[in-house]
Amino acid sequence: MSLRDHPEKFDTAFLAALFDRPAEALRGFDFVPVGTGQVGDSFRVTLDWREDEGLFETPPKTLVAKCPAADAVSRGTAHSMQLYEIETQFYAHFGAACGARVPHAYLADYDAASGDGLLLFEDMAPAKQIAQMDGCSLAQLEATLDEAARLHKSHWNDAKLSGHAFLTYSQQAERRAFVAALLPSVYPEWRARYAERLDADILDMGAALVARFDAYITPREGPVVLTHGDMRLDNMLFSDADGRTVLLDWQTASAGPPMGDIAYCISTSLKQAQERTAHEERLVAAYHAKLGACVGAYDLDAAWADYRRASFAGFIMAVISAMIVERTQRGDEMFAVMAERSGWQALHLDALSLI
Repeated sequence: MSLRDHPEKFDTAFLAALFDRPAEALRGFDFVPVGTGQVGDSFRVTLDWREDEGLFETPPKTLVAKCPAADAVSRGTAHSMQLYEIETQFYAHFGAACGARVPHAYLADYDAASGDGLLLFEDMAPAKQIAQMDGCSLAQLEATLDEAARLHKSHWNDAKLSGHAFLTYSQQAERRAFVAALLPSVYPEWRARYAERLDADILDMGAALVARFDAYITPREGPVVLTHGDMRLDNMLFSDADGRTVLLDWQTASAGPPMGDIAYCISTSLKQAQERTAHEERLVAAYHAKLGACVGAYDLDAAWADYRRASFAGFIMAVISAMIVERTQRGDEMFAVMAERSGWQALHLDALSLI
């Protein structure tokens, strides 16, 4: 079926067919925006089904549609970095098989000609999102790291990952060269934008990282897993029902080293740097223990060293993303908070010494 890039282009036949129902089974539907995505627009779609006679399983009354961004800059960024392809293909090939808790996808549609993608997936309400800037509790972070362990353990050093082209884009020489050229080109403008918002030590650290960035992104030996790539609060839902974290937004999924997810998640999730420094070694050790025997010779000391080196992940994401997506007031502050929290993490862990 052809790609529909907005709920305005849906119809009852299209939606009813997702659940093996005829068009007449659905009286109608409506939709409202949800979420705060930067390169995708999401909507909660409410379905008005006719009374079921008990012949079939009752279809859901709501679902979530994740559509290409209406903003041309954000949509162009998604196209150039193949973000819609990556996310739809993640759901098509992995989904619940990734080990972590993710919504069930009713449709994962990708149009190679346009580079657009459409996802229709399970509405996880009443699970709630926590605003990135607010930070989460230590217990919520621990629950999220449990999901990260499930994710990474599910395909630890699985050679089959490299067979999925969409998981290898970030490792391709052309992509590394693009990022290596992009960061130095945008950093002066980014630094000027946030000069009054961020501590000079963080801004100077960023400049030092830029100067060593070629060395930083050079591939290194170590475990390869299925990674999320953007494991922060805006991309999660928290449920009181079972305490598990739901992971959303798989546009940066890849086959890569695991500790980037962990350092990024820990640094960006806790509001106070003091809380992070007090608990991060214990959190990393608990995550590593949950991986079990699959890690082989990858011991906790190696994981901790990789964690320290990966502490730049949130900072790099904040710099690049801020400069290539639609600029908004909320976005400016969100990227500032990400850079600040990850920047202090990298400074506290002396991560520059590892490059």
